[in-house]
Amino acid sequence: MSLSPQDVARIALLSRIELSPAELEASRQQLTGILGFIEQLQAVDTAGIEPMAHALDLAQRLRPDGVTEGDQRELFQAIAPEVENGLYLVPKVIE
Repeated sequence: MSLSPQDVARIALLSRIELSPAELEASRQQLTGILGFIEQLQAVDTAGIEPMAHALDLAQRLRPDGVTEGDQRELFQAIAPEVENGLYLVPKVIE
């Protein structure tokens, strides 16, 4: 798919990007190349291929999911200016 200079100018306008005539032509060539590459990718037969989350089949080394600190809610709420039903009360900032 080839883009016209008018197409690129419209894209630039919608993107709020100001392009000089030289930049417009360079952008047109780059966008046309990108769209051509997308067309090549869409032409590949992917029937029967299972989708992957990553190109490499790697396992992430994760740390154990364990509690490292005890519940200190009462301690923290004891020094809070205002608390009600276990929630911190703050001044209203939006009318």
